[in-house]
Amino acid sequence: MKQLEVQIMGQSYLLGCPEGGEQRLLDAVAKVDNAMCRIRDAGKVKARERIAVLAALNLAFDAEKTTTTTAPQPPLHANGFAQPDATLTGVRSITDDVRLAQMMMRLDQALGEDGRLL
Repeated sequence: MKQLEVQIMGQSYLLGCPEGGEQRLLDAVAKVDNAMCRIRDAGKVKARERIAVLAALNLAFDAEKTTTTTAPQPPLHANGFAQPDATLTGVRSITDDVRLAQMMMRLDQALGEDGRLL
C-alpha cells in the first residue's frame, strides 16, 4: 500500500492508498478540503472537529441525493404503473430522505449557536 501526504484545511495528513488509487484519493481530499474550507470561511463554526462533521454530512447528503436521482426506475407495465414484482427503490429513498432530514434537525439543535448544516 502506498502512502500519500495531503493537506486538508492547512493540516498535513499521511494517508494509505492502494496502488493505482492515487488520483481517486487526491480527488476525495480536494472535495473534503473544499467542503471544510467553505464551512470555515462562512465564519459560523470554528472548531475543526465540528467543521469536519458538517463537511462529512454535507458530502454524504450530496452523494445520497445524486444516488437517489440516478437510481434506476422500476420497469413499467403497459398501463403505466410499476409491475408488481418491481423493486420499491422510490419508497426506500423517500424513507431515507425523511430520516436524513430528522437527523439534520437533531444535529442543528445540538449545534445550537454554531450554525446550521445547510
